[in-house]
Amino acid sequence: MWWGLVLPALGLGLAGWAVPLLLARVWPEGVGPLIWLGLTATVLMLALSMALFLGLYMAQGVPLATLARPGPGALALHLLRLGIGAALIWGPVQVLTIASLPRRWRRATW
Repeated sequence: MWWGLVLPALGLGLAGWAVPLLLARVWPEGVGPLIWLGLTATVLMLALSMALFLGLYMAQGVPLATLARPGPGALALHLLRLGIGAALIWGPVQVLTIASLPRRWRRATW
């Protein structure tokens, strides 16, 4: 069904927009902190993507024991590959969001 593909993609896209904005609320302003914000947002989005794919597997009725049968490292690597592939969805949104953050700076200048 279409919603099985569109809803997760929409959720990842929205998360790619929201995660940097939420981090920017507590992150200091400046070029160096902006780079760290981007790296932190990327790691968080990879973790969220991996969790989403694990949740989708489990929602389809695949038990966690079956997923982890080859080993927890193999499962983590598989989910990481899926998360990196999902970066095609959330990555451009995240880059554009991070690039727009300096416009909101009050104290630091680009």
